[in-house]
Amino acid sequence: MTGKNSAKAGFLHSLGRILRARPAVPESLADNAQLQMILRRRSSRQFTTQPIPEEVVQAILEAGRMAPSGVNLQTWTFIRFDPEDWQAKFGRMIPFKGQLAILVLSDLHRLHLLRETLDFPDEPLVLHTLAVLNAGLAAMNMTQAAEACGLASIMLSETGQTGFLDAGELLEALDLPAGVIPLTTIVFGYRRGNAPPIPPRLPLDMICGKGDYPELDRDALALWLADQQAGYKAMRPWSSFDAQLKIYQKKISQAEQDLEKAVYHKPSE
Repeated sequence: MTGKNSAKAGFLHSLGRILRARPAVPESLADNAQLQMILRRRSSRQFTTQPIPEEVVQAILEAGRMAPSGVNLQTWTFIRFDPEDWQAKFGRMIPFKGQLAILVLSDLHRLHLLRETLDFPDEPLVLHTLAVLNAGLAAMNMTQAAEACGLASIMLSETGQTGFLDAGELLEALDLPAGVIPLTTIVFGYRRGNAPPIPPRLPLDMICGKGDYPELDRDALALWLADQQAGYKAMRPWSSFDAQLKIYQKKISQAEQDLEKAVYHKPSE
């Protein structure tokens, strides 16, 4: 088999694995509706223009507000955008024609204001990590609430000024106070078309050890990467996973500088 034919065969095998993938659910839990809702969630990049009722928006935000957080510090803030708000702020549509965008911020600003009262230590790396963990839990709660209300969603790290890889631009555009850092924009809407297949997942025994760190299976890791590349190519024939990584590489260097200033409160040079 030539190199070209071998590559094609590998691509087709990867697509086959992606299309056959299913969550591993014990038979005794197969009819658990809440578990099934969690497992069927897929990121969507195609939304209809159907407006989202305000009561659904409020339910999504309330799910975020009710998320668990370390020491109940609730180190998050949400900024919601309707399509008109997003257009006015950024001069373009919400990505993927979504009908609601919620920017999730890790927020230590309120904690800083209470420092004298609480006598809370100022350890920037620990507090930043705690704030990110808490805000991430709130973000996931909102995506699950959306799913329960019949909506789809996608969490973005960068699709043009949307997440932590564009933190510097967002900090400036939104005039955020010290201690507040953009993490992700969640885009919501009613899904257009069918839900996509499950993106390639690492095997459970590679990410979960029993009492010890799990052993690394390099062959399984290589297989996952091949499937990741094939899946990306199938969704975006005009691009590639490697090309997207190059975009990330450029943004990551700038984001590192922007986040270092924001987390450690360093003045701009």
